[in-house]
Amino acid sequence: MIASYIDHTLLKPETTKEQIIKLCEEAREYHFASVCINPAFVELASSLLANTDVKVCTVVGFPLGANTAALKVAETKQAIRDGAEEIDMVINIGALKAGDTKLVEDEIRAIVESSEGKLVKVIIEACLLTREEKVLACQLSEKAGAHYVKTSTGFSTGGATAEDVALMREVVGDRLGVKASGGVRDLATAQRMIEAGASRIGSSNSTVIVNS
Repeated sequence: MIASYIDHTLLKPETTKEQIIKLCEEAREYHFASVCINPAFVELASSLLANTDVKVCTVVGFPLGANTAALKVAETKQAIRDGAEEIDMVINIGALKAGDTKLVEDEIRAIVESSEGKLVKVIIEACLLTREEKVLACQLSEKAGAHYVKTSTGFSTGGATAEDVALMREVVGDRLGVKASGGVRDLATAQRMIEAGASRIGSSNSTVIVNS
């Protein structure tokens, strides 16, 4: 069932409490894998989804990835305290492109270690990277102990492509999950991403996908 692949997502800055309540109600109804929301709503979503099969996922260093590692770690710890069960973190994209692999790997590892065993997905923002940088980002994520690599924030110059998903799956094999996010708005696109190797889909059009 495709709903089990989907992180039901609402990350717009103008999101209201009422919209988060509706998101959680839809997630319960359709049994999505998680709701993916901004940190300010984690405590609310956690209370609404208690004793359900839906996880609460939040974002760290979002959407630019340009915060310091210390701030990302603090965000992670707060999110876990508030009830987050999955963390989608944005890498330091500029550091990766500058070749500072130690900073990127150390930062991911620090967030993994701060997550108290919760699932950590690493957003590499593939649309801003060369093929070699995408490969490197996936390799560093695996070395640092992350559980997933993720294509995109959905807030940059492009979203998920089947080609990027296939490349990421090729790099991480079956050792990590691959999340396709950004621009997945219909069933056909979601199915293409899964066929390319995605084990999770991030979408704000989730109900359209499952009702297609």
